[in-house]
Amino acid sequence: MAVPKRRVSKARSAKRRTHYKVTLARPIKENGEWRMPHRMDSNGEYSRLDD
Repeated sequence: MAVPKRRVSKARSAKRRTHYKVTLARPIKENGEWRMPHRMDSNGEYSRLDD
């Protein structure tokens, strides 16, 4: 059975975890109105336009 030679330090494991992040959807401006991408607009129409 494989056993690690040394304990992984807190700093090293934290550096590895820096890439685990959530990206939030950014609002886009379409026809003079701000809306979230992949959502219905104020007219009840669905469009997939992204930045």
